[in-house]
Amino acid sequence: MSGILYVVGTPIGNLSDFSPRAVETLKMVDFIAAEDTRVTIKLLNHFDIHTPMVSYHKFSDWDRGEEICRRILSGENCAIVTDAGMPCISDPGEVLVGRCAELGITVAAVPGPTALCSALAISGLPTGRFTFEGFLSVNKPGRRDHLNSLIKEQRTMIFYEAPHKLANTLNDMYKVFGDRRISIVRELTKIHEQVIRTTLSEAVKDFGDGSIKGEIVLVVAGAEPEKPEEDTLESAAELARKLMDGGMSASAASKEAAGLTGFKKGEIYKMLLENSS
Repeated sequence: MSGILYVVGTPIGNLSDFSPRAVETLKMVDFIAAEDTRVTIKLLNHFDIHTPMVSYHKFSDWDRGEEICRRILSGENCAIVTDAGMPCISDPGEVLVGRCAELGITVAAVPGPTALCSALAISGLPTGRFTFEGFLSVNKPGRRDHLNSLIKEQRTMIFYEAPHKLANTLNDMYKVFGDRRISIVRELTKIHEQVIRTTLSEAVKDFGDGSIKGEIVLVVAGAEPEKPEEDTLESAAELARKLMDGGMSASAASKEAAGLTGFKKGEIYKMLLENSS
């Protein structure tokens, strides 16, 4: 009988955020697939967990993932963890989960902290609809192309960023998006947690020197909805003409166009007559 792959969220800073269910799961499984065993061993030692580990990270070859799947198919249970947060979100674990799905292996979630939702929740920006954009490319053309594709995005946008890239990213965002609201959320759940609510122009001025350190999440306001073009009497008359082309009389078309545009039927009808003479 096949085992189960458990996707286990780990603390993003504060070890107290590690759930009792997560601890129980890591103790129960046969082995743990860890992004960096040197990081995970500290977590295991803190919670007195002695489950053996194998490494699984972005540099792992295809055979490592296949070996993990073979072990699960043979009946062993595995937990996959990342260094911090929920595995498989901007994380190589997504490849392993995808392979398990192909092989019919059961994948179960053991939810834990995630930086993107935590940052969004305290950003002060709209949370009803958002898009997670992960890390921007270190390649400048690739970064600009990514941002350019989001110019008209109206949802709140969430990005992960490294401190040494922050100055370039803020400059590029300002050039592409203009002066929008942004929340710079750093060191979530740690002793120096900070939320900087500002604008892109101010952020470029205040933090363009690379002075901000730590793990960073950027939450950026979406684009303002495009205002629809206002109806004119000419456009109302053009609508009526299209309705007449469809078989309506001038009077009926004028009435229909008036209901759709707010202009008076008589005004539209008069323009129809003037344009036809």
